[in-house]
Amino acid sequence: MNNDLVEELERRNRLAEEGGGDERRKKQHSEGKLGARERIDLLLDDGTFEETDRFVTHRATDFGLAEKRFPGDGIVTGYGRIDRRTVFVYAQDFTVFGGSLSEANAAKIVKLMDMAMKVGAPIIGLGDSGGARIQEGVVSLAGYADIFLRNTMASGVIPQISAILGPCAGGAVYSPAITDFILMVDKTSYMFVTGPDVIRTVTHEEVTKEALGGAQTHNEISGVAHFEAHDDAECLTMVRELLSFLPSNNLDDPPRRPCTDPVDRADRELDKLVPLDSTKPYDIKQAITHIVDEGYFFEVHEHFAKNIVVGFARMNGRPVGIIANQPAILAGVLDINASVKGARFVRFCDAFNIPLITLEDVPGFMPGTEQEYGGIIRHGAKLLYAFAEATVPKMLVITRKAYGGAYCVMSSKHLRTDVNLAWPTAEIAVMGPEGAVSIVYGRELAQTLKLAEKSEGKLTEERRQEILHEAKAARVHEFREQFANPYVAAERGYVDAVILPHETRRRLCSALDMLEGKREKNPPKKHGNIPL
Repeated sequence: MNNDLVEELERRNRLAEEGGGDERRKKQHSEGKLGARERIDLLLDDGTFEETDRFVTHRATDFGLAEKRFPGDGIVTGYGRIDRRTVFVYAQDFTVFGGSLSEANAAKIVKLMDMAMKVGAPIIGLGDSGGARIQEGVVSLAGYADIFLRNTMASGVIPQISAILGPCAGGAVYSPAITDFILMVDKTSYMFVTGPDVIRTVTHEEVTKEALGGAQTHNEISGVAHFEAHDDAECLTMVRELLSFLPSNNLDDPPRRPCTDPVDRADRELDKLVPLDSTKPYDIKQAITHIVDEGYFFEVHEHFAKNIVVGFARMNGRPVGIIANQPAILAGVLDINASVKGARFVRFCDAFNIPLITLEDVPGFMPGTEQEYGGIIRHGAKLLYAFAEATVPKMLVITRKAYGGAYCVMSSKHLRTDVNLAWPTAEIAVMGPEGAVSIVYGRELAQTLKLAEKSEGKLTEERRQEILHEAKAARVHEFREQFANPYVAAERGYVDAVILPHETRRRLCSALDMLEGKREKNPPKKHGNIPL
């Protein structure tokens, strides 16, 4: 081949790999951030990345842009492999025009997303951008809208993962928001619709970028992000780990791994986990790690709505989604945030053929005006809707409390759950024994106090409580015997079996084997109307 042609290709390749130049790359590194190509190299299996549209440049000529052209136009796109499976990836390059989105830039992403949909492979976006390229005006906004449409069409078809590794502001936040999982890096990434300067002008609030939209804010307070990493390298490792539980698309099954953990392992520690006193807390994560393969649980949304726990694990090598009430936090009560967190996770697992295992210990929904005014009815219904709609294999283990409407919501038999198990410590009732006795036997308790006053005279408050406690104790015991136990539900068939805790792993693995060929469909419809 002609040497001139070879040299020209090498020159263009060199320019593309240089991005915005050495000085800007050094600045990126000084801020604790990797470059776009460095991130891709860490994310993908070695030597598998195939770049696309490397020589695309912007089309704008105003504001001096005609003289400033960079091959790739501030974004690196292509495909490669993670654990030998094909994935598509794009990485915004902050060293070129601040990673801003242009018409050409958006076209590269759209082209990549269309190909990912066509071949049925996950798409991963590595965000590090100042937002829309102002010099291009409405065409950059149109580019965002083109991306949003693809995000929406791909939802539930291929896994979509967004790693926010720098700024993400304005309209740019909505593409990650539509994707399945968002990862952020502490101290170097942030997301917000309007920045601190606009907020200061409009509402006169003083707030920093970190406090407004940093990784901790979105992991702990807003729930926008699902994972928090300490640096880019840890974030990209987490992306790889997350993908290990997911199928490539909605027609595939999740990837299985060889399992050396015995299916019939009987962990006697589980028998001692739930306290005899039902008012005492315990950590449901201990139950999870005692049951799943190798005790490994990959938690999602770890720092948000901690009264419910969700994440991925494996049972006999099969990926499963775990959703569990956390009695160690707010007694495991369902509130607005917990309901939304749980519902989103259930719907993701259902979309991608990941079986669901629910561990239930829930005293009910959170009471109070704040919750009612915030729409706990509507948000709680989201979790109910998600479980009822799900057609993947569903298994439930009631470890202790299953009270009131929360019993119905948490994957009860009435919501088409396939296998429902209960430990002997399970309490399934309309409400807790103490509350129920106060209502059902209210008149009897009042009469007991009157009789005591007749015989003892005026009672002190301490003596009143002592008498009530003694009178209620017998009734509470009676209520537990008649209602607050797993056997009444088992007699009705609402619970398939009452098992000893150490049998849980074996029973769940057996259920998964049995449900492997499950076939269940929802009625034909365009889509349901989930109470958003």
